Amino acid sequence: MELADETLSLAEHLSHPSRWGLADQLRRAAISVPANIAEGYGRRYRGDYIRFLAIANGSLRELETLLLLVQRRAMAPEEPQEKALAVADEVGRLLTALHRSLVRK
Repeated sequence: MELADETLSLAEHLSHPSRWGLADQLRRAAISVPANIAEGYGRRYRGDYIRFLAIANGSLRELETLLLLVQRRAMAPEEPQEKALAVADEVGRLLTALHRSLVRK
């Protein structure tokens, strides 16, 4: 949820002519990460949870790519970019650890 919050705030600061489409993609990818984690957790079977974690991880990688594009193009202030990328990195580590623990059981 923190990643979604940070990304939504960053999307408001985009300062490029194509910002509307990119901001929408950023929002969708950021919201998809916690939404898929929650949906997977709500399923009754571990296999479903693992599958939704993989989907969340894919959305996370999409989001990281978009954030790096924003950074490369200097489309937003530096501080919110760095914060969002740092949180994305942390979420990636947590997702990987959770996935591994579920697969081992």
